[in-house]
Amino acid sequence: MRELLRTTDPTVIAFAKALLGGEDIDCFEMDVNMSVLEGSIGILPRRLMVRTDDLYRAERVLLDNDVDLGR
Repeated sequence: MRELLRTTDPTVIAFAKALLGGEDIDCFEMDVNMSVLEGSIGILPRRLMVRTDDLYRAERVLLDNDVDLGR
């Protein structure tokens, strides 16, 4: 798996997951439970991962919809 997106904004993650789902690209959200360590203040970024074979297509989908990949 490869990192596609990194952000502290949960709405960006939700939007990206919806876009990828519409294109039948599987993704996995990482670092969701890090809020336990940070105290729920949202300073630690979450990552959205995709299969290596889907990385280029997933990047194109997000960039075409003006989603900042945060890398």
